[in-house]
Amino acid sequence: MGEIVGAGLLAHVPTIVLPEETRRALNDGKEITLVTGLRQLREDVFARDDYDTVVVLDSHWATTVEFVVTAQPRRAGLYTSEELPRGMCRMPYDFPGDPELAHAIAHFADAHATFITAIDDACLPIQYATVNLWKFLGEGLPGKRWMSIGVCQTGDMEDHLRLGRALADGIAATPGRRVLLIASGALSHTFWPLREIRDHESSDPRHVFTPEARAADEERIAWFKEGRHDKVLDTMDTFRTYRPEAKFFHYLMMAGALGDRACVARARQYGAYENAVGTGQAHLWFDRPADGWTGPGSPASATVPAPHRPV
Repeated sequence: MGEIVGAGLLAHVPTIVLPEETRRALNDGKEITLVTGLRQLREDVFARDDYDTVVVLDSHWATTVEFVVTAQPRRAGLYTSEELPRGMCRMPYDFPGDPELAHAIAHFADAHATFITAIDDACLPIQYATVNLWKFLGEGLPGKRWMSIGVCQTGDMEDHLRLGRALADGIAATPGRRVLLIASGALSHTFWPLREIRDHESSDPRHVFTPEARAADEERIAWFKEGRHDKVLDTMDTFRTYRPEAKFFHYLMMAGALGDRACVARARQYGAYENAVGTGQAHLWFDRPADGWTGPGSPASATVPAPHRPV
C-alpha cells in the first residue's frame, strides 16, 4: 500500500530563479526568504531517502473538460516561460515520471464521480509552477520521480476535493509508493497594474495588493500552523474575494488527499510571508502526524471521512 508521507503549499514565483544579484536589486539589497526557505526545505525533506515520488498540484496548468495527470516515463527539455521569457529562459529540466501512479490515480475517477485522464504525450507542455520548484527541490537528486496534475478551470471546490480523494486512493493502491505532495501556488493573487508594478517589487509584505488581502493570507497561515484545515475550507467563500491563485484549487486538491476538513496536520513555515508584485507568497510544509493525517486531535467540527474512501 502506498502512502502520502508529506505535503506542502509552496510558492513558485519567477523571482526565485532569477540570478541572486537581480533578486537583491529588486529587494532592497536583501535575499528573498522564499529562496532560502526552499534551500532549507530541500535539506530537511527532499534530500532524504524516505520518499520516491513527488506529485505537483500545478496552479499554472489549467485544463477544461477533465483533470489531467502526467504519465510520461521521463520529462526532459528546455523551458522558456511564455509569461516571463526574460526571466525564465531555456531552463533545463530532466526527471523520471511515475506512469504506474498516474494510471492508478486515473483509475479512481469513477469512484469519486470525477474525470481524470493520464497523458503520456512527450509534447505535453510543462509549466513553471512545476519546473521552478523542481530546480530547487529535485534537481541533482537522481531517481526521484516527479509528476504533475493540473487544475480544471471549469471545476469548483468540490471537484478539486474529489480529485484529491482520487489522488489519495491512487497512491494507496500503488504498492510501496511513498509520495510527497506539492500544492504549487500563491495565497492572495492580485498584481499591481503595469504602470505601478515596478514600485512594488520588494518582498516586503506591505506591498501586497491590499491590507485586507494580506490579513486574509496571514489568518490562513495561522490556521495552517494550528492544523485547522477545517477553518480554511469553511471560509473559502470569503477567501475567494481576495482572488487566491487558481481559486486556491492547488490547495483544495491537496486537502482532498489529506482528509478534507478532518486533516489535522500542522504547518511549519520556511522563510517569511512575502510579496511578489502584489501577491501573497509563503512556503508551508506539513509533516504527516504520528497518528495520521486525520488522527486524534481532529477538530470537533471535522466530519468528512478520511481519505482512501470512495464517495
